[in-house]
Amino acid sequence: MKRMNPREVRRMMQKMGMGLEEMTGVLKVTISMKGKNLVIPDPQVTVMKVSGQTIYQVVGETVEEKVEAEAKVAISDEDAQLVSAQTGVSIEVARKALETANGDLAQAIMLLTAKG
Repeated sequence: MKRMNPREVRRMMQKMGMGLEEMTGVLKVTISMKGKNLVIPDPQVTVMKVSGQTIYQVVGETVEEKVEAEAKVAISDEDAQLVSAQTGVSIEVARKALETANGDLAQAIMLLTAKG
């Protein structure tokens, strides 16, 4: 099989509508996962564009980082009273709905009214 030089390969890719370029200046790539992050310091990143889609190829050594559990959201008494008044439930139920909704008042009210 004949070996092709890189210039010929680039020309063929352009004819097929594919673009390939290397990203410069990338310091690190982080992939966030449940309970951990994969960090690739000083990676080599190549970007390929095919049919309107972008593909990133990342090459490098990975370092695994553990992620601490998210801090619990502080629910104020005023927020719990407001949700309780809007939905007609007890303050304890309103507080639990706010914890489920990570402190989002509108989402907590929607949760409680949907259960209604």
